[in-house]
Amino acid sequence: MAAQTPVVRLTDPYEALAALEEAVPGLAELRRAEPARVDWAAAEARLGALLPGDFKLLAEVYPDLHFGDYMSLHTPWPGEEEAWAGAAAEEEEDVADLIDLADLGAVLAAYPAPGGLLTWGSSNQGDTFLWTTEGTGPEAWKVTVASRSGDWWHYNAGAVQFTADLISGALEPWGLPRVRPEVVALGGEAQTGERAPQVDGG
Repeated sequence: MAAQTPVVRLTDPYEALAALEEAVPGLAELRRAEPARVDWAAAEARLGALLPGDFKLLAEVYPDLHFGDYMSLHTPWPGEEEAWAGAAAEEEEDVADLIDLADLGAVLAAYPAPGGLLTWGSSNQGDTFLWTTEGTGPEAWKVTVASRSGDWWHYNAGAVQFTADLISGALEPWGLPRVRPEVVALGGEAQTGERAPQVDGG
């Protein structure tokens, strides 16, 4: 499978989040007033794996985000950690079907197989964003893209840096559309019933 590698892989979660906030002007305005208290121990125990620090930080600092009227990251809400992890684990069959459809069963497998693919995001156009859960730990996991057009490829960075680089244009969006630097905080709508805040980065 083809792969892209960023000039610098951002291994510090705060640097990755800063890159995303730079890629989407005004995103920082949607930060929670106080970080969410996510029970990561419960989520990780149910999932059977530790999760990357950048993903955890994003979930604590922000509500659910939808970028460019296109892409969402599947982060857990406080109190729903085990349900979130259970839903992620139950996607094994869907991921396996994607792999079979692409005839990539010889090189890829769904989590919880060793090094298997675990979903962390999706688009409203049928694209799926996954981690390849291999390496020395979750900070070494890379992103794998399964586009609706049938393009599969790796990006040697974490989920938050991938999202930042996709929006900023720092990577080639093989099989994906260009993503506008706009964001909607879906959590605001879910909690208050009011129109969720939206930021247009132009």
